[in-house]
Amino acid sequence: MLNWFRERYLDLLGSIYIYNEHRGYTAIDRVLEAVRARAPDDCALIAAIERHRADERKHYVMFRRWFELRGTMPLMVDRTCGHIDRFVEIMFKTSIDDLDTKAIIADDAMFEKLCRVISLTERRGFVQVEILLKHPLVRRDRALVKIFEVVHRDEPSHWAPYEGWLKANGKRDYRWWERGIDRFIHSELLFLKLPVLFLTPNLPRRTDWADAGEAVQRPQRIPLAQAA
Repeated sequence: MLNWFRERYLDLLGSIYIYNEHRGYTAIDRVLEAVRARAPDDCALIAAIERHRADERKHYVMFRRWFELRGTMPLMVDRTCGHIDRFVEIMFKTSIDDLDTKAIIADDAMFEKLCRVISLTERRGFVQVEILLKHPLVRRDRALVKIFEVVHRDEPSHWAPYEGWLKANGKRDYRWWERGIDRFIHSELLFLKLPVLFLTPNLPRRTDWADAGEAVQRPQRIPLAQAA
C-alpha cells in the first residue's frame, strides 16, 4: 500500500509538471510574438525570453524522458492544473489560447499585467521546487531529484526579464491582491485538485505526447544521469 501511494503521488506529480512545462513554452511563444512586435530592437529582452522558452522546453523533454524510462504515459490532466492557465484566466478573463496577442501589443497596461503574471508564476514554481527537493517521496527517486535540481537552477533567470522590463519602464510592483491570486491558485491545486485526482479511480493516461504535433524539431534527449 505504501509503495502504491508513493508511485501514485509521483505519477500524478510528474503528470502535472509535464503539462505545465509544455504549457509554459508554448505560452511563451505568444509572449515572444508580442515582445518582438513591441520592442524589435530590445535584443537583450528578446534573448532572455528565448532562453526562458528554451529552458521550459528542456524541462518538458526531461519529464518526458522520465516517463519513457518508467514505461508509461502521463496521466490525463488539463488546464485546471496549469498555474499559468488559471492566472491568465483570472487576470484576463480568457484562456491562454484565446488571449488577444494584438491587444497586448497595443496596450501597455495589458503587457505590464502579463509580465507580472509570468513573473509571479515563475517565482511560485521556484518555491515549490525547493519544497519538493526536500520531500521524502521525491528524494527516493534519484532521476526525479536530478530533474528538479535542473529546474531549481534555471528558475531564477525566468522571472528576471519580466521584472527587468517592469523596473526599466517604471511600472509598479506586485499588489497584495495579485500575490493573493497566486496563493489561491496554488492552494486550489494542492488542497482540492490534487487530492481529487489522486483518489479518482481509473484516471486515464495520455495516448500521445503533448508535443507530438509540433513542427519544431525535438531537442536532443538529455540523459537524466547527466542532467545535474
